[in-house]
Amino acid sequence: MTEKLAIAVHFDLICPWCLIGKRHLRSALDQFRRLHPDVEPIIEWRSQLLLPDTPIEGIPYQAFYERRLGSPAAVAARRAQVREAARAAGVELAFERIEFMPNTLSAHLLIECARDFGDSGKTEGLIERLFTAYFMEGRNIGDPAVLASIASHAGFPGTAIKDCLISPERRWSFVETLAARKDQTNGVPFFVFNDRLAISGAHQPPSLLAVMEQSLQPAPMMQAT
Repeated sequence: MTEKLAIAVHFDLICPWCLIGKRHLRSALDQFRRLHPDVEPIIEWRSQLLLPDTPIEGIPYQAFYERRLGSPAAVAARRAQVREAARAAGVELAFERIEFMPNTLSAHLLIECARDFGDSGKTEGLIERLFTAYFMEGRNIGDPAVLASIASHAGFPGTAIKDCLISPERRWSFVETLAARKDQTNGVPFFVFNDRLAISGAHQPPSLLAVMEQSLQPAPMMQAT
């Protein structure tokens, strides 16, 4: 019987550290598979909204960060830091292309809808496309037309996806799921391995690999008192 490594990844699509963490996880998994060819990693991507109160139409990106960080100079300094970390993970961020800070509810709902029409690998591919659309291409992933285009190019059925996105029942069910998940982490990215060990932040592959290895060890026995 094949042993499993369950990995839950809490993330938001407007979080550059989540994209960086995703790439680090991929590198760590490449090493893990070489070391443990008999163990099957199973990844569950758990959506989380960092800014759920963002207007549906989004807000100007640069102005948002200037208010948040205090000045254009502070924004530039923070972006330089994130860019350096991203390049180390093989990611080239294009902050200058981003015009809007979107509300990501619809983008995450798209991911939820996509699970009905593809396996986990195809869903992960869609997540990668959404990250690329936002951070490299500067597309507005809060725009339903943009989301429909991304889903279509990822090989998902256009009409069925659109019907899912506009379904009030599906949206409310998803909002309830997000609400129930809200207090499970203290930030994103957040990784949980085999429902036992967790690590927060965009850690380097060796750190993620170490936690994977540890999560395969038997849980310690509780001593009776």
